[in-house]
Amino acid sequence: MSKLKSAAECAITAVEKEERLDEISEPVAAAVKKATGRRGVKNLLSGTWLGHALHPVLTDVPIGSWLAASVLDLTAGDAGADAARRLTGFGVLAAVPAAASGASDWSDSYGAEQRAGLVHGLANSVGTTLQMASWFARRRGARGAGTVLSLAGLGITLAAAYLGGHLSFVRGTGVNRTAFDEPADSWVDVAAETELSSDKPVRVDADGVAVVLVKHEDTIRALSATCTHAGGPLDEGHIDDAGCIVCPWHGSRFRLRDGAAMRGPASVDEPRWDVRVADGRVSVRAAD
Repeated sequence: MSKLKSAAECAITAVEKEERLDEISEPVAAAVKKATGRRGVKNLLSGTWLGHALHPVLTDVPIGSWLAASVLDLTAGDAGADAARRLTGFGVLAAVPAAASGASDWSDSYGAEQRAGLVHGLANSVGTTLQMASWFARRRGARGAGTVLSLAGLGITLAAAYLGGHLSFVRGTGVNRTAFDEPADSWVDVAAETELSSDKPVRVDADGVAVVLVKHEDTIRALSATCTHAGGPLDEGHIDDAGCIVCPWHGSRFRLRDGAAMRGPASVDEPRWDVRVADGRVSVRAAD
């Protein structure tokens, strides 16, 4: 088992270091980013409306369908042929929204993550293509060929899923970047009120947690300064006309008054801080 693990790790490392993949990934990512740039599309595919990333939710459907089809192929014989064909076709249909959400997330990655994500996507495309071929073979009555094609497609898809797990749990792609912060639950003095001017983000430190202060419409708001999506510095962003702070890295928008994610790729709200002003000093504490 350790040899298999080592081989997988070596293969992934090789992919992540292969800079020639950038010649493909960068223009494709730019095209995907352009296609998914509208707010409604980005929010839908990112899972902003859901409260966490959409892609992992959707991937379970095609994988589960194809796995069930293969189980029927291997255990039910001709009696399960119709059900296996339907499951194979349903998995192909379900792969479309899963791929769309994954492509949207991938387009906001860079470097090693983008290279690994490209291979992840290509492998899933090959797996889905084999499942489509399996469905057509089954429809023609070639159950044996359909079974072999489905098993091959499932194997490639599971390998792609392993790479997807590496991106999520080793690289931390899509993980809430504020999840392990320990916000202060008591008031912390962080700045003088005179340091703040209208709609100009200011970064401060609250007992080891970066916080961004914004004086907006004569009210001082405070959010964690690390973008929940990819860790971008919100204090280097700007305030839009809707009263949101815009991340300078990927354009995620968070409403100042409550930290709500209003535009993807962020799907998790930004932690909000309570603000108190006394004797010209600004203090903050983690909001309930």
